[in-house]
Amino acid sequence: MLTDTTKSKNAMLWSLPYQDAEWTGGFYQERFDTCAGSTVPHLQKMFESKSISHVLENFKIATGDAEGEFDGTVFGDGDFYKWMEAAVYTAVRTENQALLNRLEEYVELIGRAQQEDGYLSTKQIIGERSGKAFRLGDINDFEVYNFGHLFTSACVYYRLTGRDSFLKVAEGAAGYLEKLYGEAEPRGEVQTAVCPSHYMGLAELYRTTGKQKYLELLKKAIALRDSVKEGLDDNQDSIPLRKHEKIMGHAVRANYLYAGVADLCLEEADGELQQVLHKVWKNLVTRKMYVTGGCGALYNGASPYGYFFQHQLVHQAYGYEYQLPNVTAYNETCASVGGVYWAWRMLCLEKKAEYADVLERMVLNVNLAGVSMDGKKFFYENMLRRARNLSYELIWGQERAEYILSYCCPPNLARLMAQLSEYIYGVDESGIYTVLYGESRAKVTLPAGDRGKLSFTVVQETEYPYDGKIRFAFEDVRREGKSAGQSDGKETATGFTLYLRIPAWVRKGSVQVRDRGTGEICHRAELTGKCAGTYLGLPMDNPAETEVLADLGMEARLTCAHAMVEEAVNQVAVERGPLVYCLESADADVETLDDLLIPSDICLEPETFEIEGRQVLSLVGTFWKRRTGEGEEGGYDREALYQDYVDRGWERAPVRLIPYFAWANRGMGEMRVWISLKV
Repeated sequence: MLTDTTKSKNAMLWSLPYQDAEWTGGFYQERFDTCAGSTVPHLQKMFESKSISHVLENFKIATGDAEGEFDGTVFGDGDFYKWMEAAVYTAVRTENQALLNRLEEYVELIGRAQQEDGYLSTKQIIGERSGKAFRLGDINDFEVYNFGHLFTSACVYYRLTGRDSFLKVAEGAAGYLEKLYGEAEPRGEVQTAVCPSHYMGLAELYRTTGKQKYLELLKKAIALRDSVKEGLDDNQDSIPLRKHEKIMGHAVRANYLYAGVADLCLEEADGELQQVLHKVWKNLVTRKMYVTGGCGALYNGASPYGYFFQHQLVHQAYGYEYQLPNVTAYNETCASVGGVYWAWRMLCLEKKAEYADVLERMVLNVNLAGVSMDGKKFFYENMLRRARNLSYELIWGQERAEYILSYCCPPNLARLMAQLSEYIYGVDESGIYTVLYGESRAKVTLPAGDRGKLSFTVVQETEYPYDGKIRFAFEDVRREGKSAGQSDGKETATGFTLYLRIPAWVRKGSVQVRDRGTGEICHRAELTGKCAGTYLGLPMDNPAETEVLADLGMEARLTCAHAMVEEAVNQVAVERGPLVYCLESADADVETLDDLLIPSDICLEPETFEIEGRQVLSLVGTFWKRRTGEGEEGGYDREALYQDYVDRGWERAPVRLIPYFAWANRGMGEMRVWISLKV
């Protein structure tokens, strides 16, 4: 499992082992198949290419297997480890022995590149030979970031394959880090490692090996942040960690930081740090998160919390409260992948449905939008509006690409897509909690009284996220062991509780608990907005004879933003269930999407639609189209900064909206999430 919290002292939930939960069809299975069959092999080619990424070549040069100089990105090592994480997941699931053998060859190569003291970062290993690079000379060389992804990937590799070859490499690197921190602490010469993936990585090393020293190293790494002198808002170290109240700076660094702090809280109780997590989480989800789940609005600039005489640069960062532009929305894909990891850890820590809601929003919208339908092209940033012509050039292109200079996002997406089955359920001693709804099967074992245990398979049947109807059934239910008053060897079914997540978007619906044999309704609950955003506990006293039918009542709805979100004033976004929808110019017969207004009383009907050979659920309806009178005397001038407003009338126009995750798969065109409203 990705995050093994089964023995974490403060975990209220833990995930099921990877082999015990799997998609069996539908939406998420399709995404997994694309990841395994397309994305993972495509990324492998990119990393193996000497002329494209140079990543694998760097390892070969570091070992002496090849000659040359370091090339590519300084964080390429860590990105390769992320890809290995995705690859081992998909290889184990699909029984791809050839890929597993190839991964072991990579592990052997990486192990030979590692230095005797455990150090492992190819730029510095290669550069030290010629004096072009040195260890820990620049925090922006991402050495510790590379370590962190090494730790996590090695733990996953060990759990899924049983091989400890990669884990030995990771423990060697952790030993180097331990010595480094031990030397830095008394001197007070500390720098914050950018994109601190090593917090999560050290937590998993502790959980995987059971060695206390890795938990102590995690505590020390986080504590040392407060020793940084002249810190930056961009790195979240301008003020002590325990004084954090707002989320700021580089969005990936922030989300990785707080995910790692949540990991520490899962292992050791710290009420003060947990309050910090609450404050920054609330600031994110109520002030700074996009409707798509995107994180980090700003391209480049000065920190909104900096002082006039202390200019602090930030990039791909959180801005002011409600500062959420559309065309220039940055929303780096990695930030929302980090957001998923943070949300999951908060869910494990506190068992609140709000964390699962945000996790789902990020997964189904901004994260899936980061990769094309064929799994081979990627966005680095994720805008909410694409204009046909811009008077300025953005840092990243407005179309997905097979290879991006900063290639951190594609392997991050790949490992997330490969691991999504780990987010189907959370488990505690009383029962199971639904997190991601999708067609699936999962084997569950729960404690059931004195010296006993209850095991069963839970089956989900659904067309979610396109349909809110979900059926749960339980198979292979058996009680093992002996409880008070029972003779040895006797097996009886013992109940548990199924906790259904009622998403925050639910307005009406129902839940029925029925006898599978007779169809008799044992329990019925009507869902309203009052129970949205909570877990509904359903006792399963006789699970083998019980089925649960949930109807979450998906209907298209119009969403408006807070009045301080200036770029969304008098506009609405369209949502249906957990999905955010958007307009693309391919689906509206207009010169520009700017001429369309959505009626406040619009009726939007679902309709299956094909994009790039995949079936998606679109929404069709009738909009208002502005008559501009262009070309006429006194007509509308699209180039004017200001002009007289003239109402030239409106006409009806049929329009189709598609899920945001499916946009930018049909060539260059306009796109809008926020649409002007006509009352």
